[in-house]
Amino acid sequence: QVQLVESGGGLVQAGGSLRLSCAASGRTFSSYAVGWFREAPGKEREFVGTTSWGGRSTTYADSVKGRFTISRDNAKNTVYLQMNSLKPEDTAVYYCAAAPQTGVLTTDRQYYYWGQGTQVTVSS
Repeated sequence: QVQLVESGGGLVQAGGSLRLSCAASGRTFSSYAVGWFREAPGKEREFVGTTSWGGRSTTYADSVKGRFTISRDNAKNTVYLQMNSLKPEDTAVYYCAAAPQTGVLTTDRQYYYWGQGTQVTVSS
């Protein structure tokens, strides 16, 4: 069992930056693929990016590519989502999720464990 807790959300102006954290407890995080998803009001949950088991590769949605970066600190059992050049359309609740699987996992159905979410609001 893995428990995930996101933090770092908040209100930021367009063009600004935020760093979200996803802290895990319960198991060694390095053996899990970790993904970030977001859900805006009235919209379906959307894939943002993922870091593979072992952290050897990352994959991003086209909408955030070049602006968002995922990194992981296995010693701290934490994965980060650095978000730069934020846009109002990035406003959403952001979730991290984990799965004890290899490969590039880009759909929410592939993940076993989820955090509670953290709100990101980007003002224009």
